[in-house]
Amino acid sequence: MTESSRNQSSAGAWLFRLKTLWRGIAGSGDAGELPALDANLPDADLDLLRDQMRACLAARGGEVSARARAAGLGRAYLSLSAMGRGRFLRLLADEFGPDRPAVDSTAQALAAAADDVARRKAEAALRAALEPPRLKLLTQFNAIPEGVKFLVDLRAELMALVRDEPALAVVEADLKGLLASWFDVGFLVLERITWRSPAAVLEKIMAYEAVHAIQGWSDLKNRLDSDRRLYAFFHPRMPDEPLIFVEVALVKDIAGNVQDLLDPTAPLGDVEAADTAIFYSINNAQKGLAGISFGNFLIKRVVDDLTREFKRIKTFATLSPLPGFRKWLDGRLAEGEAGLLTAAEHKALTRLSGGLAAKGSLRTLLSEGIWTAEPALGEVLEAPLSRLAARYLAREKRPGGPQALDPVAHFHLSNGARVERINWMADLSSNGMAQSAGLMVNYLYDLDDIEANHESYAASGKVAVSGRVKALLKA
Repeated sequence: MTESSRNQSSAGAWLFRLKTLWRGIAGSGDAGELPALDANLPDADLDLLRDQMRACLAARGGEVSARARAAGLGRAYLSLSAMGRGRFLRLLADEFGPDRPAVDSTAQALAAAADDVARRKAEAALRAALEPPRLKLLTQFNAIPEGVKFLVDLRAELMALVRDEPALAVVEADLKGLLASWFDVGFLVLERITWRSPAAVLEKIMAYEAVHAIQGWSDLKNRLDSDRRLYAFFHPRMPDEPLIFVEVALVKDIAGNVQDLLDPTAPLGDVEAADTAIFYSINNAQKGLAGISFGNFLIKRVVDDLTREFKRIKTFATLSPLPGFRKWLDGRLAEGEAGLLTAAEHKALTRLSGGLAAKGSLRTLLSEGIWTAEPALGEVLEAPLSRLAARYLAREKRPGGPQALDPVAHFHLSNGARVERINWMADLSSNGMAQSAGLMVNYLYDLDDIEANHESYAASGKVAVSGRVKALLKA
């Protein structure tokens, strides 16, 4: 089964289970079960939906009825087409926002407050007026089974829709704030995933691995062997859904080639001799939690756990992709930027490539992968591509800010790592070639420098780099 079909199968099974579960809950309340709605949600059905939302907000009939109504709303949403879901969400955005006259009135009262007592009272009233009724509707899903997961997936849909319908941004922002409070790191549970973990969790790990695809059960078992570790954060309301997970290899010295790490035929590593933990794959498993950061806490917790278990391990590093490198480099080549190649590099490539060494043709060499089959050509390309990768990681910034352009670099630099080493021909998979021209990078988590590196990067965007990377930048 391919990764795509596995994802579709998992999602389909989850939706079927959710609809079945919520049918029973919705049917248990006086007004929980809505009549069948047309998938495109025409005006008459939109009126029924509006009435159901108002009934949820009125909270008639106690907790059981409230849960039933929320389940009914959820089932209604899941039954709709893309057009119907858009109308559902626009209803939330347009008619269940803050009461604007009340906001204006309380804002005026705040401006006119004569003393501290009046001001505090007006501030409280303004906070209450600014809270949109739809937030109460969304919060009710917290009380029903799988309701939190439903909201996480709902935000993922909203994030995609907002690009074309900016009016839905208010609903997405409300939902993000709600999820951020529910998914505070203090509520999360760190678990080590092993071959004996529940099959449902193992299937999710296989489906959510987006950095280095897992090629079936034997590959997964290899990644869970004694010289490997896999950790994940879970939330109590989503016990079978990993939020973020990290795969770790316990090795001797810093690894520089991911194919070697993933080779299922490689001999089992000696964990007693291991002195280095390599974080070679970090995956955010829930798209709906984008922008809600807990990855840094995951790495710190895993480092603590490994330090307790393995006293010899003193080095903690990643083997990471440069997912935006080729896109950035292709852009520079298309612009004809001067200085990408030195005179000596240009001359050597011209001689070996039969005239394909002009800046515009360097992209041809990269896109066709000619150099991977010709060692001499690859040897000449190593120096300029490694130098350009160092520049990309250390100097290229996001528009309008000091943050690193590369998203993976930004993640690790924000956590206090330093750019330790650029690795040549480290990932020759199709994805590795397309994104990073086969290059990978080690980010080193030096426990003595993490805090200082983090503060420096957060304050000014300064990127901590090793001596060897500094040498590349000066070349």
